[in-house]
Amino acid sequence: MAHPLQFGFQDAASPIMEELLHFHDHTLMAAFMISSLVLYIITTLITTKLSNTNTIDAQAIEMVWTIMPAVILIIIALPSLRILYLMDEVSTPFITVKTVGHQWYWTYEYSDMENLNFDSYMTPTADLAPGSFRLLEVDNRMVAPMGLTARALVTAEDVLHSWAIPSLGVKIDAIPGRLNQTSFLAARPGVYYGQCSEICGANHSFMPIVAEILPLPNFLTWFANAQNT
Repeated sequence: MAHPLQFGFQDAASPIMEELLHFHDHTLMAAFMISSLVLYIITTLITTKLSNTNTIDAQAIEMVWTIMPAVILIIIALPSLRILYLMDEVSTPFITVKTVGHQWYWTYEYSDMENLNFDSYMTPTADLAPGSFRLLEVDNRMVAPMGLTARALVTAEDVLHSWAIPSLGVKIDAIPGRLNQTSFLAARPGVYYGQCSEICGANHSFMPIVAEILPLPNFLTWFANAQNT
């Protein structure tokens, strides 16, 4: 389980999030190399005694500092476009969960399965079990199967919200009157935490998201029990 208070990114729990982490490292390395080169040039210009204030023609260096930034942008843009297409692709989902944002809680409806919908409220501090995370735990978790594609149809009833689970690489706006679509595939079981990422009002910080990922047999058992309650 990824710790929600750790510094930096949470551990990736889906293939998309792994791609995003690799892209982050790739882009950061490009930015580090550019910054190092600029720092070296600035240091050299400040410390050298061989300076010339006259304007001189230097076609070669002008071509270099024009072409190199274009090449760097292409190196960064191509992996970015690839990940965007991967995130937009929704391939034959095993289940579809309709997620509706309210002020300030979430409603989950399992569209492929009858008689299963519930609200998810933040658990008050006084009711937290030992070891639970304050302001992040909920009374009813969204449950999905491991290793299978789940589709989330996200909308809102009142104002703008944003459904985000960092470990799964999911973040999508919930807009009143509009149905947005995303998908995720969890690579391992666990409990993954997120929060509304849109400033949606006074209790914006009290609108957590919890996804519990179960192996398929456990998910089917949970679903059968949930229908009977």
